[in-house]
Amino acid sequence: MTAVLSGMLVGSSIGCFALQSPAETPTDKSQPSVSASVTTWHSFHSAYIKRKWGVDIVGVRLVASNSMLEFRYKVLDVKKADALNNKRWNPYLLDQASGAKLAVPTMEKIGQLRQTPPPVEGHIYWMVFANPGRMVKRGNRVNVVVGEFHADGLTVE
Repeated sequence: MTAVLSGMLVGSSIGCFALQSPAETPTDKSQPSVSASVTTWHSFHSAYIKRKWGVDIVGVRLVASNSMLEFRYKVLDVKKADALNNKRWNPYLLDQASGAKLAVPTMEKIGQLRQTPPPVEGHIYWMVFANPGRMVKRGNRVNVVVGEFHADGLTVE
């Protein structure tokens, strides 16, 4: 009887651990989680971009059957944001996983696929990057560089 009872207790203990979700498992609270560190970094980086460059990043998403990536940003401060619309800079997108450097395509009759008029506060602007071979996928992390402007660690939607 004691062997049966102790077997039931051990079995029920194992069952409790197996049913426990990862959120309920005890963790070392002294070590910050990786996701918390990443979230904190992105919040800091986002605040830096708003303060330094006068823009709020709307996002990066795949378009044109995943053969292009569209980067969008909202202008908060016209003077600071003017650097992103500067025609002298050749923007590029860097895929963190592969190291691929993707350029803004230039169309024969239209020019570069990006907006370059003087920025207007509150307006959303875009630029498109070629994605040859569809190498950048949804969920990849990318950096967008326009001259001295760097938006790092953006997740492709």
